[in-house]
Amino acid sequence: MVILVAAAVAYAIYAVRTIPLDAIPDLSDTQVIVYSRWDRSPDIMEDQVTYPIVSALLGTPRVKAVRGYSDFGFSFVYVIFSDGTDIYWARSRVLEYLSKIQSSFPAGVKTEIGPDATGVGWVYQYVLVDKSGKLGAAELRSFQDWNLKYALQGVPGVAEVASVGGFEKQYQVTVDPNRLRAFNMSITEVMDALKHNNNEVGGRLIEWSGKEYMVRAKGYVKNLDDLRKIVVRQKGGTPVLLEHVSSVAVGPQIRRGAYLHGSHRAGLFETRLRVHAAAQ
Repeated sequence: MVILVAAAVAYAIYAVRTIPLDAIPDLSDTQVIVYSRWDRSPDIMEDQVTYPIVSALLGTPRVKAVRGYSDFGFSFVYVIFSDGTDIYWARSRVLEYLSKIQSSFPAGVKTEIGPDATGVGWVYQYVLVDKSGKLGAAELRSFQDWNLKYALQGVPGVAEVASVGGFEKQYQVTVDPNRLRAFNMSITEVMDALKHNNNEVGGRLIEWSGKEYMVRAKGYVKNLDDLRKIVVRQKGGTPVLLEHVSSVAVGPQIRRGAYLHGSHRAGLFETRLRVHAAAQ
């Protein structure tokens, strides 16, 4: 009896370690999410982005339901497939049908599909907190986006690392309308100057003394001074710089919500990890 009990316990330990079952079975439908971004009102998003996507995806093979949701600046389209549909086959079909209507979207619309995971794939959360108090929410968010996030995405099975909270750094150009009026300029001129002066252009080769030299124009903005010195217009032979009609500074992206955690200390935000559907 002792030998039989010991063998049963050993087999039970082996089964627990090797049995291919999830602690929480994934009973969700095979679903692909189409996410679109465009800085327009919800009704325009619905008419020009969400409705065309929903109409195009209704004819996708093995689709059970298509649901669209439009908000200010973004929209979601949820494509639900029949039970047993392979997630990667479903994603490839959605991409195939989206490619047919990409040319009909207005300029500026950016469309992408969500990660290859389901709602059950949200497996882990962590919070970055600076206990020393030396780093703020902006520094922690930069560390998350440019260092820690890439390390976690390299872990096998991780499909998405979604950050919530913190301050995303951005260059902010605040145009003074009184200065624009004084120079008889429009806001469109300022926008065009920013676009044209934050770009790099490659040329051809120049052969000189038996050597070839590559021609390129380096114009990417690297700091605030580069932005301030952008020439918006030439007036009477004198250049009108961006700093003459606006103020340039580094600031956070506009916040449209707040996430509250158990701790309310400064410099805190949460990150969610989602695993691949095939790895759950």
